Amino acid sequence: MVNTIIDSTQVKQKASELGFHQVGIASVDTEDESEAQKLQQWLALGYQADMQWMSNPKRENIRLIMPEVQSVICVALNYYISDQRPEGTEYAKISRYAWGRDYHKVMHKKLKALTNWLQEQGEGILARYYADTGPIQDKVWAQRAGIGWIAKNTNVITKKYGSWVFLAEVLTNLNLVPDTPHTHHCGTCTRCITACPTNAIRPLDNSSDSQTFVVDANCCIAYHTIENRSQDLPSAIAPHLNNWVAGCDICQDVCPWNQRFAKPTDVLEFQPYPGNVNPTLEELAEISDREWEKKFPASALRRIKPEMWRRNARTNLKYLHP
Repeated sequence: MVNTIIDSTQVKQKASELGFHQVGIASVDTEDESEAQKLQQWLALGYQADMQWMSNPKRENIRLIMPEVQSVICVALNYYISDQRPEGTEYAKISRYAWGRDYHKVMHKKLKALTNWLQEQGEGILARYYADTGPIQDKVWAQRAGIGWIAKNTNVITKKYGSWVFLAEVLTNLNLVPDTPHTHHCGTCTRCITACPTNAIRPLDNSSDSQTFVVDANCCIAYHTIENRSQDLPSAIAPHLNNWVAGCDICQDVCPWNQRFAKPTDVLEFQPYPGNVNPTLEELAEISDREWEKKFPASALRRIKPEMWRRNARTNLKYLHP
């Protein structure tokens, strides 16, 4: 552990200078066993589908990633774009997070700069960054660091930007003053639960008074359009895609916090690439491997392979025009 070399205020100021919209700090003095238990419950229910990496034991104990870690510096980057999708049923829907440049590339550049700066502040400082690239419960740490709270749809909602934020963290052996964990502000609202066409948002323990909700990936449109590598989509999911071919924003679109507080990002890299807001289903149903290479450069959408684009679009067309 390294003490008194640099304080939390300086860290936050540097993160802000680098363009992060929110920053908070969580202490690793005590592990939260309740969050590990929730993860185990979720896994035991099979809600991870075939995402086997979710069972990595490092998710339950951050010191398995960095034994020396004392603090987690959590950051958030607003990615909201106010462009609206066209109304016609001929158009395919792509999640807002993937309209522009790959967020990993944008976040990593800023995180690398923050990490290098930290290590330059004194001998013995360790720092390691992650942006959806390691076995870290980023939402849990973001809530503990005061960034926002884990909502019923399992997204982190911030009071400044709603849930339209990318999360990342820097692990360090610096003993920094932590922020107060964020409180929950979903109240009795259930709009995200009601709006989900596949009933993917569920109470963790199935009790009538449960306040802990999780997403069953087996029923999630975002999971099936991005992660499911099968030749065909499940019959219980296929009729309910509602034109989604890459992710799904339904539970975010209906959220009152997003409707009231979302604001356009100042990150130019997140501006939409041509065609990402209004592609047609017919176009994507016939997209060739070569066209895929040209259409999605430096994009998070490259995770969806050409055959998956064709499958997702054709499935939508099947139920639009049976």
